[in-house]
Parts: sequence; structure tokens; C-alpha cells
Amino acid sequence: MITTQHTRQCVLELEALPHRIGQVRRIVSAQLRYWGLESLLDTTLLGITELLANVHRHAQPDKRCAVELVHEQGRLTVSVADNDPRPPRAGLRTDAMATCGRGLAMLAALSDEWGTRPNKSGEGKIVWFTLSEPASGAPDLLAPVPPAVALPLRTPLAIAPCPQPVAV
Repeated sequence: MITTQHTRQCVLELEALPHRIGQVRRIVSAQLRYWGLESLLDTTLLGITELLANVHRHAQPDKRCAVELVHEQGRLTVSVADNDPRPPRAGLRTDAMATCGRGLAMLAALSDEWGTRPNKSGEGKIVWFTLSEPASGAPDLLAPVPPAVALPLRTPLAIAPCPQPVAV
């Protein structure tokens, strides 16, 4: 991990296997909390989970990959690099009940930007997405709801019977 006045970075190298994804989520969660980026936590974890699942399902010749987090100037960039040079393909399913093939569309909807690029060696690719920190003073949409205030008890109202239907 590298931390400077303006840039913070964390890199995790792993094999994208199902039991590793939960471990990566816990590590990333701790890192984002350490950086004070709790507001980006859920979206970041969802994006990382989708990208690691894609590496697990599609990457050839192996499942080795690296997850990189870079926090700079109010933006978090998350990258997942693997050894497969083939670009990702967005799912072609339009079925509303489909349970797979939606990861990249979801990533596009939740992130500020996303994209792919070849890695430095050209023998793999990097899929990345960015998230912006909420503006200071912006309401936290996920803030806890204050507890309900107890209202004084009232006498129940009498319920009138339904009127008889009118014959036409």
C-alpha cells in the first residue's frame, strides 16, 4: 500500500476463486473504512464482486488477477487486471429474470465511469470503474433513520359498512 498526501493506493494479488472473493471483499471493506470512504463501500464491493466473478468465469489461461484501489482527489478508481487479453462482453440477455450476464451493465449504471484497457505487457486486460465521493454536506442517503416517535393512543374510529353496489 502506498499513501501520499494526495494519492492512496492498495493492491491485492489473488486467484479469482469463489472462496477468495469474500476475503477480498473483507480486505477492501477494511481499507475503505480506514480511508474514511464508507459512503462508497457498498457500490465498490458490488463492482469488485462482479469483476472477480467475471475473471473466475471467463479468464484464460488462469484465474490470477490483481485488484487495485486508488483514491485521489475525491475519486476512487477500482481496477481488476487479469491475464486474458480478450475484452469483456456485456451480457446479451434482455430477460428481466436473468441471473447472469448483467455485471457490466450494472457496473455502468452504478459507477461514474468504467472501461477496459490492455495491461502494460499486452498479454492481459484491466477492467476499471470510478466512483466519486459525495460532496461534503450532501445528505447521506443510507444514513440511519431516526427512531419512530410514539403517538398518543386514540380511540378507534367506527368503520362504516361498504355501500351496496348500484345496479345499472
